[in-house]
Amino acid sequence: MASITLVTGGAVSGKSRWAISYFRTCDNVLYLNTGAALPSETRNRMDFSNRENNVVWEIVDNVTDPVPFIKDHKFFIFDNLGGYVDHVMRATAKDINNITPEEHEKVRAQVVKSIIDCMDKVMELNGAMVIITTEPGFSVYPLSGQQASFRDILGMVNQRIANTAQEVYLSVSGIQYKIK
Repeated sequence: MASITLVTGGAVSGKSRWAISYFRTCDNVLYLNTGAALPSETRNRMDFSNRENNVVWEIVDNVTDPVPFIKDHKFFIFDNLGGYVDHVMRATAKDINNITPEEHEKVRAQVVKSIIDCMDKVMELNGAMVIITTEPGFSVYPLSGQQASFRDILGMVNQRIANTAQEVYLSVSGIQYKIK
């Protein structure tokens, strides 16, 4: 049965570790990483789990648009939504520190559309996807326009995805709580 799962929480709260364990016995997993490279700790954890479970996963780093990758696999991990929002903000805003209301809305709309498109494709494939995100409500008060826009956009996108996902987990200190 197709499913979309969102896991949210603070930085270094165990979200990626949990997502890896969620699919630990599955083959045909595509790990979409928005960063330049997976942290060595995450890669080592994944490699160990894959050897233990005799499965092979594919990892794609520097994902700036997840939509084209949702094919040819059954299971997907998108890590992370915050990195994707940051990329779209930097690609859209003329001045990242002074994002206009129009640019703000354009970023939010593009991120929502892309993630919803990914979710729809996963459902068509009868697959499963875990979307990893940071909970911006746990962060400190933003001191710049860039931080305020990022927090606002990520918070709105998180809400939208959480409302449409089949399951939502909150990760705190390495423990995941099912909240939906």
